[in-house]
Amino acid sequence: MTTAATRRSDRRISAVFVGLLAVTAVTGWATWTGFAAQPGVAVFLFVTAAWIVSLCLHEYAHARTALHSGDISVGAKGYLTLNPLKYTHALLSIVLPVIFVIMGGIGLPGGAVFIERGRIRGRWRHSLISAAGPLTNVLFAVVCTAPFWLDALDGVPAGFRFALAFLALLQVTAAILNSLPVPGLDGYGVVEPWLPYGVRRQVEPFAPFGLLLVFALLWVPSVNGAFFGVVDSVLAALGVSDLETYCGQELYRFWQGTNEYCPAGS
Repeated sequence: MTTAATRRSDRRISAVFVGLLAVTAVTGWATWTGFAAQPGVAVFLFVTAAWIVSLCLHEYAHARTALHSGDISVGAKGYLTLNPLKYTHALLSIVLPVIFVIMGGIGLPGGAVFIERGRIRGRWRHSLISAAGPLTNVLFAVVCTAPFWLDALDGVPAGFRFALAFLALLQVTAAILNSLPVPGLDGYGVVEPWLPYGVRRQVEPFAPFGLLLVFALLWVPSVNGAFFGVVDSVLAALGVSDLETYCGQELYRFWQGTNEYCPAGS
């Protein structure tokens, strides 16, 4: 029997995603070799493209886990194609996350996969579907920081190293934010199946505002300091220094000019 989940066209990788991978590869090469006349432009394109790729993989992880948990509708919705345009509105999925990266170096959880929860049986499966996204960010952060914690930075150009450090910062912030048990975020999706029905009904109306509440709190200096203190501690444990993430963000914001403490060369 042919279903939405078994048609090859529903799982074919989209040209948009392939294009993003190509941009990531080319700009990563330009950052590594110093080919670009303005290193900051190459870093900006490399980090932005890689960040959108990670957003696609985050949402794909939700969809793939849902598929194996019983929701065969995710294929027909295009969630298995890795096309970022399929994950809700382009403004929420791509534009806003990139704006937040530019403004504050925060990995905004972008996009969403609409799961038909009625097709899924078992609370553990519901929790696993929600956890799949943040776990993807964790994996992405581990990959980005591998040269740091493996002491494999010899010969790695400074500009590329700074770009990886900043990209790792985005992944760690996204993983932490998404893991918060706040309605509307994946962390709440993990614990929601285990809550009493009455509590879930009372909390449900607040789900659309959960992310806004989190970012409003991040504007409070004490909360912001505590949050980035945790982020810096995680990155330090992975071998990434504050200077490297700072320089990565400075290079990313190339329009602000060159910082003398952050050489882009090797």
